[in-house]
Amino acid sequence: MKLSVIRFAILLTTIPTITLAAGLERSNQSMTAFLQPGNYAEAGISGVVPHVSGKDNSQHRVGNMADSYIVPNAALKVQATDHISLGLIYDQPFGGDSTYQIDGSDFSTATESTTVDVNTNNLTLLAGYQPNENWNFYGGAVWQTVEADISLRGNAYSLLSGYDIKVKNEDAWGWLAGFAYSKPEIGLRAALTYRSEVEHNARSEESSHLPQSGGIISSLTHIPVEFLQPTLNTMGHVNSKVQAVTPQSVNLDFQTGITKKTLATANVRWVHWDQFKVTPTLLATATSMLPGVGKQNLIDYKDDEWAINLGLSHKFTDKWAGSAGVGWDSGAGNPITILGPTHGYWSVGLGGQYSPTPSTFIQGGVKYFGLGDAKAQTAGQVKGDFSNNYAIGYGVKIGYKF
Repeated sequence: MKLSVIRFAILLTTIPTITLAAGLERSNQSMTAFLQPGNYAEAGISGVVPHVSGKDNSQHRVGNMADSYIVPNAALKVQATDHISLGLIYDQPFGGDSTYQIDGSDFSTATESTTVDVNTNNLTLLAGYQPNENWNFYGGAVWQTVEADISLRGNAYSLLSGYDIKVKNEDAWGWLAGFAYSKPEIGLRAALTYRSEVEHNARSEESSHLPQSGGIISSLTHIPVEFLQPTLNTMGHVNSKVQAVTPQSVNLDFQTGITKKTLATANVRWVHWDQFKVTPTLLATATSMLPGVGKQNLIDYKDDEWAINLGLSHKFTDKWAGSAGVGWDSGAGNPITILGPTHGYWSVGLGGQYSPTPSTFIQGGVKYFGLGDAKAQTAGQVKGDFSNNYAIGYGVKIGYKF
C-alpha cells in the first residue's frame, strides 16, 4: 500500500464524533486529532435528539423527558520539531438536559416539573515526544469547568419535591498520559490514553420547601408535622460547597489499513462511574433526618461503563469518502437515577466526506441509538419504568492539514 494513500485515509475517513453514553457523558474524549501526522486543525459540532419516555409506579404515562442538545468541539495539533508535538483540544465531556412534562405523572406537580441542566467545558493542553516514526509518548493537563441547575418536583420525590440546587461555575485541574504505536506504511495505529478524575469543590445554593398542610404531609400521618418542618422548612436555604468528581477513564484506539482505500477502526472505552456521587449539604442533611429514608445522593451510579465502537471507512475518489460503524455501551447500572433513565445502548452510523483539496475536508454523519430499558430510582426506590426509547445523533466537522 502506498504511504500517501494510507495517510490520506488516516486523516480523512472517520465519522464525526457523535456520542450518547452512560452517566452524564457526552464525549469519548478522543485523542485522534492529536495523533494526526504533521500540523492539523479541526472544528465541529455534534447533536443528539433523544426520546425517553415511560410509566411511573401508578402506570401513568411519562412523556418524553430528554431534551435535545448540541456539543461543540475543536482541536489543534502542531508538529513543533521532528520529535516534539504540541496540541490543544476543546470539548464538553459531561452534561445533562432533561425536562419532565407537566403531565400528571409522579415527576411533576400541577405547575412545575423536574428539570436538569448540567454543563461542563474541557480544555486539554498536550505535549508529545516521538523518538522515531513509530512511537509517540504524550501527556498533558486538563482544565475543566462544571455548573448545574437541578429542580426536583412531584410525588416521586416525596418530601423532597420542591428541592432546588444551583452549582456555580467552578474550575478544576486534571491530567492525562498515553502512548501510541504506528506503522504509517500500512495505516496501523494503536493508542492507549488514561485521563485522571477531576475533583470539583463548587459553590452551591440549595433550597427546599414543604407544604404546611395537606398534600404530602397529610398522606404521611405516621410522621409528625412538627418533625418534618424543622427538617426541610427551617433548613430551607443553604449556601455551601458540593463535591463532584468527574470520573477517570481509559481509551484504547486502533486502526489499520485493509486495502489501499479501506480503513478499519475500533475504540474501546472504560469510564469509572461506579464511585461517582453528588451529595449536596441540604439534601444529605434533610434525608438523613427523615425516618426510614437515610442520607441520599442527588446523583450516583453503581456500575462502570464499557463502550465499544467499530467502523469501516472507504475512499471512493480523491474527493469523496464514506464510513459505517456500529457501537455498544454497557450503561452505568440499572436501576439508575431519574435524571437520566436509560441503560446503555447499541448504535449504527453512516458518514460521508468531501475533500475539496488534499489538505481540507468537510465531514458529516448520522447515528441511530437504541436505548436500553431502565428502571428509574430515587432514595433507593424504583419510581418509574422507561422502555422502548431511542435517539438520533448527527455531526458535522471540518478539518485542515497544514
